[in-house]
Amino acid sequence: MQKIGLFYGSDSGNTENIAKKIADTLGDVDLFDVAKTEKAKLLEYKNLILATPTYGSGDMQGDWEEFLETLSPEDFNGKVIALVGLGDQDTYADSFCDGLLPIYEVANKQGKIIGFTKTEGYEYEETKTIVDGQFIGLMLDEDNQEELSEKRIEEWIGNIKGQFE
Repeated sequence: MQKIGLFYGSDSGNTENIAKKIADTLGDVDLFDVAKTEKAKLLEYKNLILATPTYGSGDMQGDWEEFLETLSPEDFNGKVIALVGLGDQDTYADSFCDGLLPIYEVANKQGKIIGFTKTEGYEYEETKTIVDGQFIGLMLDEDNQEELSEKRIEEWIGNIKGQFE
């Protein structure tokens, strides 16, 4: 398996901490904060994990919003991509992890998305991040279900590990 580039945006530190946990558990991962990274760095990797929190009523994290503006669907051609979204199911139950959707929409046009997960065990009202009955990636709620994150990460990594090239 080729090395994985894990690109994340984080304001409160939750997504950064999750990115580090994923990198430590998966191994052979390079971590990048999109606030301090150029597009050229993402283009170096065939295997990607892209992680973002959701703010407010479904808004993408600000650094990711700026970084995504520099990317096009062609930048994901031939890449294998796993997605990670963080959100708050209680306060923002009607837009849980919706900030991840713009990344999915760009990456999915020419990249191969892996790591879809089941929706059972979550307590949200609505989300735009469900395709064919599954989340478009690993969804975590560090505000209300922090105790479930480690297990969810381990199961997700077990599912995606063999799918990277």
